[in-house]
Amino acid sequence: MTRISLWTLLFAVLFVVFFILLILFRIPFPPYPLMSYQDAFDLLTPFVLIPLYWYLFKQSGEKPPSQRQAIAFMLLVVFWVQGQGMHLAANSINNLIGAKFPDELASGAVSEISQLTYFYDEYLSHYLWHIGVLGLAALLIYREWRQPAGLQTTWWAAILGGVIYGFTLFIITNEGQTVPIGFPFAALVTVFGLFWGPKKFGTQPLLAFFFIACLVAFLCYIGWGLYWGAFPEFGEVGFL
Repeated sequence: MTRISLWTLLFAVLFVVFFILLILFRIPFPPYPLMSYQDAFDLLTPFVLIPLYWYLFKQSGEKPPSQRQAIAFMLLVVFWVQGQGMHLAANSINNLIGAKFPDELASGAVSEISQLTYFYDEYLSHYLWHIGVLGLAALLIYREWRQPAGLQTTWWAAILGGVIYGFTLFIITNEGQTVPIGFPFAALVTVFGLFWGPKKFGTQPLLAFFFIACLVAFLCYIGWGLYWGAFPEFGEVGFL
């Protein structure tokens, strides 16, 4: 338990792997070529990350989670898994449409089916998923703050993990068009940490981890927004 900062580092690394790096595997999946390796590996995302969320949730408090905390965790997991599953299917179909009918997409001559798929892929699924992501982070901070387990923060792991997670959080919310919820969340956690966290960081490793992550994300939002005058997706400005 005293090594929980190492678990947050593992969590951050797996987060960037499943949320971002899977895009590198967008090649046909031989057992079912209409799918890609990205789709196949993405099936594992909730099986890997949700148990890690639960472990951090359990270990962050001195006592077992209360009934209300457990219910809140389950509801947020529903958002997380519902959004992730919807995104997996819709993104896979949208990628296939783009591969099979690139000219139609480029000209805007897309069917209602394509429009609906795009809505599920780029809007509804992202908001459901990212509400779950941000909500679970808030719940972990709240539980540790109210019932701290007195664990020691391993600073090198908290800092490294926080930087990785924060940068990833900025990327997924900016590219996923969920900046309206990601930016305020990062700002609130940053302000909370600056004013009430300094005396707690050493014995509340999850607070330290998420503060560093949100500070990194907040600075990225500020820099990106000031540079472009808005929050364009990376693909829109030639980064992807």
